[in-house]
Amino acid sequence: QVQLVESGGGSVQAGGSLRLSCAASGRPFNSIAMAWFRQDPDTDREFVAYIAGLGRYTYYTDSMKGRFTISRDNAKNTVYLQMNSLKPEDTAVYYCAGRTGGLGTNFGDRSMYDYWGQGTQVTVSS
Repeated sequence: QVQLVESGGGSVQAGGSLRLSCAASGRPFNSIAMAWFRQDPDTDREFVAYIAGLGRYTYYTDSMKGRFTISRDNAKNTVYLQMNSLKPEDTAVYYCAGRTGGLGTNFGDRSMYDYWGQGTQVTVSS
């Protein structure tokens, strides 16, 4: 079993930045592909970014390319989401997710992930 704990959320003005962290425990971290999703009260949980176990491959939702950066430090069992140029529409609860085993090209499919954190709130004011 893998436990995921997010941190780093908060309130920021539009144009600002936040860095989210997700600490993992329970099995070798480099064997776990990781992703960030987000959800606000009016929408389904939405894919944000993905990073492979060794960090060699990353993918992003088009609307977040250039603003968000996913990274990981396997020595610290932690994945990060650096969010810059934040917009009010980025307001949501952000969740990290993990999966052991292959994903193929289904990294944006939330049903493919085995482990989820509890979420951290990000609020961007205009």
